[in-house]
Amino acid sequence: MARVPSAVVAATGLVGGYGVARWTKKRQLGGAVLGVAGVAAAQQWRKQAGGKAAGALSAAYLAAFAGSHPLAKKVGAWPSVLGVAGAVALASWAVADRKA
Repeated sequence: MARVPSAVVAATGLVGGYGVARWTKKRQLGGAVLGVAGVAAAQQWRKQAGGKAAGALSAAYLAAFAGSHPLAKKVGAWPSVLGVAGAVALASWAVADRKA
C-alpha cells in the first residue's frame, strides 16, 4: 500500500478542517479533522526527519491555522486556507518528504 506523503496529510488537515467546520456549521468537527491530521502528520515527520523537525513542522502547522484567521480578513477565507495549507505542504515536503 502506498504511503501518503506528510505534505498531503498536513494540507488536507488544514483544508479539510476548514471545509468540515464551514459545511457542517460545527467548529468542533472541523477541529477534530484538523487535530487528527496534525497528529498523523507529526508522527510521519518524526519518523522521516526526527523530533526536532517534527516539532518545527508541528509549530508551523499550528501557526498556519492561527495565521489563516487574520489573513482571511484581508484575502478571504478560502484563499487564506489554501495559501497556508500550501505553505505547510511545501515546508513538509522540503523537510521530510523530499528525503523519503
